[in-house]
Amino acid sequence: MSTITKKKSNKLFKFSRALLVIIGGIITAYGLEAVLIPNSVSDGGVTGLSIVGSQFGLPLGLLIAVLNIPFVFLGYKQIGKSFAIYSVIGIASLAVSTSLMHQVPTIIDGDTLLVTVVGGIIIGFGMGLALRNGGALDGIDMLAVLLSRKLPFGTSDLILFLNMFIFIVVSTVFGLQGAILSAIAYYIASKVIHIVEEGLSGSKTFNIITDHPELMVETIRDRLGRGATYKLAQGGYTQEQFKEITCVINRLEESKMKEIIREIDPRAFVAIYDVSEVKGGNFQKKNIH
Repeated sequence: MSTITKKKSNKLFKFSRALLVIIGGIITAYGLEAVLIPNSVSDGGVTGLSIVGSQFGLPLGLLIAVLNIPFVFLGYKQIGKSFAIYSVIGIASLAVSTSLMHQVPTIIDGDTLLVTVVGGIIIGFGMGLALRNGGALDGIDMLAVLLSRKLPFGTSDLILFLNMFIFIVVSTVFGLQGAILSAIAYYIASKVIHIVEEGLSGSKTFNIITDHPELMVETIRDRLGRGATYKLAQGGYTQEQFKEITCVINRLEESKMKEIIREIDPRAFVAIYDVSEVKGGNFQKKNIH
């Protein structure tokens, strides 16, 4: 593959990711404006706080954009520039879409069970689509990932813990029933995110066999701040010896890792495993800025 062809391919790949993140923001906005908010049901995270603030006359889109600013900066410092850029694209898409869809007709009215299920599925699909392509629509995920490195708790545990306080705030505006319905909708959304994005919490192990192992490890270290290990392996048929790379990352870095592999060696053999928990060793992200 020539250098020019490779650059064009990478640009197309990045553009398609950005487009899918934007679509994820639009889908999430539709779930909020056409299902949840008209039925006094909120979402979790920063979006949930924004919905509460909008009940006092403040523009929802503006609140989503402003309240997410510190979390985007946090994502930039702790996860990387690429993740921060895609998150800005996704959050901007969500903020603009909620403003444009404010008068969209409500597709479900009054049926609380159907509201929570349909609303949770729609926003879960939108958020999962954004996460799958390297961006986040809500800053609570970024905060949970950072805290999980400092505290002896998993990412999903911290997301649940942080949202408990948010739903308490929601109850002051939408009442206890509204807060309970919001929690149910958020739980359903989290399960849909897990399906779409393949892993709401936890880490990923990448096993990589490539013709450029040293360059691959160096690039992973420079761009992700992650270390990697070599394991000497031998092909069962060719008897050829090679270095197999093993690297453990968090779920938000998966898209960036795939981009690195695709850029360095599109023909690399890659096996990806879900990791429910990582402890000890040197699984501490280095500062890449």
